Amino acid sequence: MPRIDDPREMAPADARELSKVFFQRLRSLTEGTAEYQYVRNTLIEMNASLVQYAVRRFRTREGCDIEDIVQVGTIGLIKAIDRFDPARENEFSTLAMPYITGEIKRHFRDTSWAVRVPRRLQELRIDIAKAKESLTSELDRSPTVADLADHLGLSEEEVIEGLFAANAHTSGSLDAPQAAPYEYGGGQTEGHTLAEVMGEDEPAMELVEDIQTLAPLLERLSERERRMLGMRFGQELTQAQIGAALGISQMQVSRVLNRILGHLRDSMLEDGPQATGRAASVR
Repeated sequence: MPRIDDPREMAPADARELSKVFFQRLRSLTEGTAEYQYVRNTLIEMNASLVQYAVRRFRTREGCDIEDIVQVGTIGLIKAIDRFDPARENEFSTLAMPYITGEIKRHFRDTSWAVRVPRRLQELRIDIAKAKESLTSELDRSPTVADLADHLGLSEEEVIEGLFAANAHTSGSLDAPQAAPYEYGGGQTEGHTLAEVMGEDEPAMELVEDIQTLAPLLERLSERERRMLGMRFGQELTQAQIGAALGISQMQVSRVLNRILGHLRDSMLEDGPQATGRAASVR
């Protein structure tokens, strides 16, 4: 295998092509060996730009620590590397982006507060939780507000404020059953969940936006390029099958498809920040 001094400095196009070689080699190695670790670590570094790309959309999020998000996204990248099968002839980024963004969204889901509260109250919530645990063991009962205030050296009003703030850390589940009115028969009927009575985003709207954005871009492609896209994503033919149908090599098909997809992705990004998510799906 070639030795790469600084994989993170490679151009994206070079990293994509070399990653294919490294993935083929990785699948032939025994896990735990020194060469396996080298190849796997090099793949992580060569594709680190995918994490940076995914993190961009979260940079303006309030209370977001970019370094933490990059680390979380890298976990998703590693999972994608471990699960990628080069025999399927799919682009690695197609598998990697959902893993990366999924880990980031899971991080926000698990660490974000349902309602934003001051840092002082967030820290007070932790102190109260520790005091409750300590006093419950010491007193052999649940501590009162007065007990907590005395233990923490705070006023009862401050403790009450902290207890109210703790309620903002989680929110009610949309799947929780809602109370139903009593029927004439006297028994309480089974209620609907809150999600069933609330409006929701229409999943197809994003598809409509994608089509509206892509349509004029596809019209600018040559007939041959549109045919190749149709064969690859419409008929789901492999690159080898496309090459056989068009009388060219699989490598030529790969280069042309990469060029077309790169052009479409860059063109969609020119539409502004709202197109960032759609551009990622074209990778």
